Amino acid sequence: MSITAKELAALLGVSPAAVSMALNGKKGVSSRTRHRILAAAQAHGYDFSRIQEKQLPAHPIGTIFFIVYKKSGAIVNDTPFFSQLSEGINECCRKEGYHLNISYIYAHEDVPHLLGQLTSSGQNGVLLLGTEMDAADFEPFRSLSMPLVILDTHFNRIARDYVLINNTQGAFLAADHLIKRCQSQPGYLHSAYPIGNFEERESGFYQAIRAAGMSASKSVVHSLTPSVEGAYADMTELLRQGEPLSSCYFADNDTIAAGAIRALKEFGYRIPQDISVIGFDDLPLCNYLDPPLTTIQVSKQYMGRVAASRLMELIREPDQPPIKIELSTRLLIRKSVL
Repeated sequence: MSITAKELAALLGVSPAAVSMALNGKKGVSSRTRHRILAAAQAHGYDFSRIQEKQLPAHPIGTIFFIVYKKSGAIVNDTPFFSQLSEGINECCRKEGYHLNISYIYAHEDVPHLLGQLTSSGQNGVLLLGTEMDAADFEPFRSLSMPLVILDTHFNRIARDYVLINNTQGAFLAADHLIKRCQSQPGYLHSAYPIGNFEERESGFYQAIRAAGMSASKSVVHSLTPSVEGAYADMTELLRQGEPLSSCYFADNDTIAAGAIRALKEFGYRIPQDISVIGFDDLPLCNYLDPPLTTIQVSKQYMGRVAASRLMELIREPDQPPIKIELSTRLLIRKSVL
C-alpha cells in the first residue's frame, strides 16, 4: 500500500504543509527539504499520479513514460539526483499538458515482455534513464515505435537522442583544480562498478594529468564501491592494509568521496590539511560533510526539463535527425581542498 502525504509528514518529522508544497512543486520549502521529501516519497511508494492529475489540464494531450533501468542498483536509486531529475521532467510535462508515468525495469527481468506491457496503452513517448545500461542492454528498446530520448548515457553505435552530462569536462575541471591548488599529482577514487559516466570521468581525469605534464601511471588509484557505506568499507580495508595514499583525490561521485573521507578521518587523516578530496554531482550531502565537499555541480533538474522538452519536439516532428545534448558542469569550491 502506498504511503499518504500525512504519513510521509509524520515519518520525516515535517509539517503536512511542507510535504504538500514539495510534492506540488510550490515555493515555501528549502531545496534540501524538498529533495528529502521527494526522495522519501519515491522510496515509500507515494502515488505521484494524485499530484499529476491535479496539475494536469482537464484533458491531457498525451502520456510520457519515464523508464528507469536498473542493473546493479548501486548507481540508479532513490537519491537526490533521481528526485531532482524527475522533478525537472515532471515540471516540463505539467507545463506542456502531458501525464507522466514513472516505471522501473530491472536487468534480470523479461525486458521485452515488460516493455510490451508498459507501452501498450497509447503512450506518446519514452524517456529512458540509461545510467546503468550498456549498448547490449538497449537492444530490447530498439523495437519501440514511439519517440525516445535516453538520459545520462550514450552509445556511439546507436543513433538516438541523448541528454547527458559532460562528464569528461567535469572530471578535467576537478583534477586540474587539485593540481593547481595542491601542487602534486592527484589520486583517483575510482568506482568499482563500470558504467559509461565513470569511464568518461576517468578520461577527463587523465586528460588533466597529461595536460599538466604528469605521467598517468603515477596516479594512486583506489577502486571503491559507489555508495557511502561501500566506499567507507573498501577504503577502511585499504587503510588497514597500509596501501600508499595520495595527498589529494578526485572521486567519481560524491558518495564515494563521502565514504572515503569518513574512513580517512577515522584513521587520523585531516581533510584537507593532510588529504584534499573533490567529488562529482553536488548532492545535498556535500554541505553536511565536515568539511563541506568541493565538487562538480550538475544541473540535474534542468537536465530533466531539457530531456522532456526534446521528447516533445520529437512527438510533434518525429522525423528529426537524432541529436546529443551535453550539459556543461562547473566546479563548486567548498572546504575539502587546500
